Amino acid sequence: MKQFAIIGAAGYIAPRHMRAIKETGNNLACALDKNDSVGVIDSFFPDAEYFIEYERFDRHLDRLLRNSDSPVDYISICTPNYLHDSEIRFALRSGANAICEKPLVLNPWNVDALEDFQKDYQGTISCIMQLRLHPSIMALKKQIQEAGPDRVYDIDLNYITSRGKWYFSSWKADLIKSGGVATNIGVHFFDMLTWIFGPIEENVVHMHNYNRAAGYLRLKQARVRWFLSVEYDDIPSEIKKNDQRTYRSLLMDGQELEFSDGFTDLHTRSYKEILEGNSFGVSSARKSIEAVYKIRSSYPIGMKGDYHPYIKKLGITDFRMPQGGPDFNKDC
Repeated sequence: MKQFAIIGAAGYIAPRHMRAIKETGNNLACALDKNDSVGVIDSFFPDAEYFIEYERFDRHLDRLLRNSDSPVDYISICTPNYLHDSEIRFALRSGANAICEKPLVLNPWNVDALEDFQKDYQGTISCIMQLRLHPSIMALKKQIQEAGPDRVYDIDLNYITSRGKWYFSSWKADLIKSGGVATNIGVHFFDMLTWIFGPIEENVVHMHNYNRAAGYLRLKQARVRWFLSVEYDDIPSEIKKNDQRTYRSLLMDGQELEFSDGFTDLHTRSYKEILEGNSFGVSSARKSIEAVYKIRSSYPIGMKGDYHPYIKKLGITDFRMPQGGPDFNKDC
């Protein structure tokens, strides 16, 4: 049985990590979050120690490392995106391995630094890249490999995961802290696409606003038009009729690839692979981090070139983030 700790225990994604720890037969020894809405721990590990202050959490980990036969083996990081880099370093300095939610870091140079940092410590850094473990995605990768390296595919990706008004007052809507929509909800899809169709040869941004992003990627074996949104109004009416707030669509050469289901147990599958030594390391995250950084730092060109048809369908005319970013608290 391995001993785990979680940083960010009150976050949205933390329960999936707790469930994965439990379902792989391991133990959550302690957890940290400055917000004390962590009652979900009782559903999985009611005996876990809980800390609000980072300093006491640090001291507890050190005590377990020095004076216990059960030091923490892994620290799972479920915090806002901009904190991941620092907390990965903390995990390794604490004598543990790091398991980090997406995105691993926000910038390509952070990837370089972590690769160097990892060499100085005995621990490992594992990324949660669960789409690589989705049965439909794995089958697609096999299909592309069997078809040969010379074929180029046309792909339309549409991902809308609607969020309430809270989203726009949280860190998720802060470009500096989350990386924006393309990073926050899109990095897994960019990882999936580069994993299957090869490296990016061209990266064009048509729209990048606080609630939507869209662009065009030319990969080694694919031409990809992509659209991302957190707006409920963008979801097709037939999906809304089923009381669904999320819409995923991937068309490859005009054919729909079905991968709406099968997401619920992917964190457990990810943990099993990590514990068996088959994790996705720092270098695995590089292509997707480079992609979202380029998107974030590019100037959107609007409806020019090969843009996603959903932009026109929705009648969108606001393609760029307001200068200085949106003032979400102007009415507060």
